[in-house]
Amino acid sequence: MSGESGQPEAGPSHDGLSWPQPERDRAGVPGGVIRRAVGQRHKSWIEKVFEQITGSPKQCVSLTEVMPVTVLAVQRYLLEDEPRNIVPRPPLYCYDVTISDGVYQEKCYLDPSLNFLVYQNILKVGIEMRISRVSCLYNEKRLGQGILCIDKVHCGETLDNVSVETPFRNRAHEEKPERPLRGGRSHYLALWNNEDPYGDIWKANKQPEEFNFNNIKIISLSHLEMTWNNRKNFPALLVRILHKSKLRYCGKPNKRLIEPYQTYLEVADNSGIVSVIMWNALCPEWYKSLRVGLVLLLQDYSVKKSYPFRIQPDPVDPQMKLISTMEICLNLRDPPTNIVIISEKHLKSEWKLPKLINRFITRSELDDMPEKGICDVIGVLSFVGRVQRSKKRENSEDFRSYRWIHIVDGTSDRPFIVQLFSTSQPEVFENIYPMKNFICTQLRVVRNNNQVPNLLYLTTTNESRVFITGHRGQPYTSDIKVKNFIRWIKTKTDSEIKNTVIGGYYPYPPVPETFSKYSRLSKAESLLTAISEVRKVIEDLQYREQKRIAIQGIITAIKYIPHNHSAESAPASETLRDDSQPSTSEAARRECQHHERGSKRPQDDRPVEYQATSVVFSIFAKRKVIQGPCGNPVPVPQPHSSEMKGSKQTSSIFQRRESSSGSTTGKFRRLGNVKWESQLWRNKKFSLRDHLHYSHVYPESTPRKFVLEHGKFLAQQYNSQPAKYIPPEGRNPRLDEFQSARSLGHFEVTILGLNHEIAIDVAFLPMYSPEDVKTSQIDTLLTCMNYSCVYPPEAPGNERVPDPEAVAGDIVNAAAELDRSHIICILDICNLGNNKVEVCLQRIYTPE
Repeated sequence: MSGESGQPEAGPSHDGLSWPQPERDRAGVPGGVIRRAVGQRHKSWIEKVFEQITGSPKQCVSLTEVMPVTVLAVQRYLLEDEPRNIVPRPPLYCYDVTISDGVYQEKCYLDPSLNFLVYQNILKVGIEMRISRVSCLYNEKRLGQGILCIDKVHCGETLDNVSVETPFRNRAHEEKPERPLRGGRSHYLALWNNEDPYGDIWKANKQPEEFNFNNIKIISLSHLEMTWNNRKNFPALLVRILHKSKLRYCGKPNKRLIEPYQTYLEVADNSGIVSVIMWNALCPEWYKSLRVGLVLLLQDYSVKKSYPFRIQPDPVDPQMKLISTMEICLNLRDPPTNIVIISEKHLKSEWKLPKLINRFITRSELDDMPEKGICDVIGVLSFVGRVQRSKKRENSEDFRSYRWIHIVDGTSDRPFIVQLFSTSQPEVFENIYPMKNFICTQLRVVRNNNQVPNLLYLTTTNESRVFITGHRGQPYTSDIKVKNFIRWIKTKTDSEIKNTVIGGYYPYPPVPETFSKYSRLSKAESLLTAISEVRKVIEDLQYREQKRIAIQGIITAIKYIPHNHSAESAPASETLRDDSQPSTSEAARRECQHHERGSKRPQDDRPVEYQATSVVFSIFAKRKVIQGPCGNPVPVPQPHSSEMKGSKQTSSIFQRRESSSGSTTGKFRRLGNVKWESQLWRNKKFSLRDHLHYSHVYPESTPRKFVLEHGKFLAQQYNSQPAKYIPPEGRNPRLDEFQSARSLGHFEVTILGLNHEIAIDVAFLPMYSPEDVKTSQIDTLLTCMNYSCVYPPEAPGNERVPDPEAVAGDIVNAAAELDRSHIICILDICNLGNNKVEVCLQRIYTPE
């Protein structure tokens, strides 16, 4: 552990420029990296930069030579030593970026005005980057020379091959534990949340010890409760851990704590249950080693009055006394706490420590659980959603990470639906994928039977713990429901546990059937968002942040895009396109992206500097084209004049074909162009003040059928971007090569604002399967959104599978029936990173 800052000390810049020295360039450097010789053929670009800037502290220097470098790490920590009363207020966190020029690596400080590049996941590991303006910054509390500061960058493409074998130019950057470049903090934080332990300060695998109890006086919790106010010294406690909370980060710029963390343990002996709070540097020392069920001997602790607003978890055994008047405090000092893990085999029967009791339920029992009831579940994962984030508070820089998962246990044809927040177990959270056995404890039931569809799912609590690997030796293995599940899963083969899905857009929880019910449940400060404010809402979202909003408008166009057309499709509002213009994804790939210190975040979705790119359509295109099944241009069938009469008539492209028996099958010709647009849209689309194009469906938006042999790759695609570059294992496939789990493609829907000045194109991704049509759940655009997002089993082989395009035609027809109707649209917006934004239509409300 590092000490307090204040005295001059060695740090990341201790060796200054650290020019190559003979003793440093020998083989045998820790880690097996071989340094390049002093007389290397190519001089390091990083060394040249330092030669240019060391004489000009805090002055920006435009580099005479700009070379591509590779980003190997992006690491976050609390920003210190900056005045907080200036305008604009500096960000709470800052970033160190590790780059490689092919000769050396260097850890650089990213100017805080460029933080948004990380917020948007534009600056990320594995990309090529060009730095064109830098400055030199000195840390006056540390010996040595300056830190390289990045002031202007061009972020390029993700590289296929990245070398991680280059050594650090500055030896101090290799020291363990890793230390940030600026401030007195001793550690980095997780990149995307504050709950996960990150870095090498977090110790693990402390083992039980043999302990001589002969001279130890032990006090019971109930006796301590009655006498602690009159004591100065407290006897030892011998307790079992019943619950362990996730970490809480308490860091603030004006506090000088080195490792400002806290966590709660609920511990018990035979006389009661009490809360134990572990503070600061003890958390990195002990958190990862303490698990539920362990027996601890605690000495040299302190006792204080309980925090009045904290609610302890209810005991599983109602006979156990809950002690809520005091808390046990463990700290590295004042006094320094002594913690010992005691092996089960050394416990004495007369101590009567309580056994660990679980609350396992089966899926068949969930329907009878009360709202806010607490339970544990075990099952096999059938769906694992992508990692998403939500702000802890409005205008906060702190986020929670979560994902949606489905768990099946063989007792019901329905899964457990779980909103899994980070539980400070990143080694589990980032390595879950379908077909794995999964246990989660201390889940809370969320239900609402007064809405359609009925709401029923589970969510993690502060004390939830998750397990995915071998269960041998775990205290829950003796539970009868765990045994029943293990017995059931042993009878199943991998091929029998099919229809498993990973990732994609997951519209849960479902929106209630009326807007009045939605209004009562909404937590937003403003219930309705003006369509003119949508752009600002989108720009303010950070990487993987998802937000749900409600807007008013009129549906004026809709177009069905089958799977094989998704990449090439144009929005429903734009059937004419200049062939020379790039698509959204193409423009995003090609566009040079530059930004420099002090400039503002992008305020537009056109490709200027770091602006997010959008499709640019020519209204003067000379011909109409659509893509045929093989991607070849096919003439669009033009509607007959009689069919254009009346604003609610649909286009004549809804041509049905005859089956071999001569009867109508209800299947549309596979032109990939089932669409409709209103007369209102034809009149208004060329006179709009603004038109937002967000109907593109990215590969990350599509749920994929899970393939076990590529499980690790798929899990990485739907996890958050890592803080350090991870070399791939062999050649990885592309995400869009995996089969979609949806039978339908998607719809591009155009919504015109009530004032006919602004329009927005959004995507609609119905969770369609043959089961939906069989139960007549998809008959209008409204009811097709009116069901849970559980992926139903495939239809039996002897049942006729409805044609997806026939279902698509029904949905398009339903949209046409809403022509000129004022509606309320519920939109789910998610920032996928790197200028990719997903805007999906979740629900439509008509006036009640």
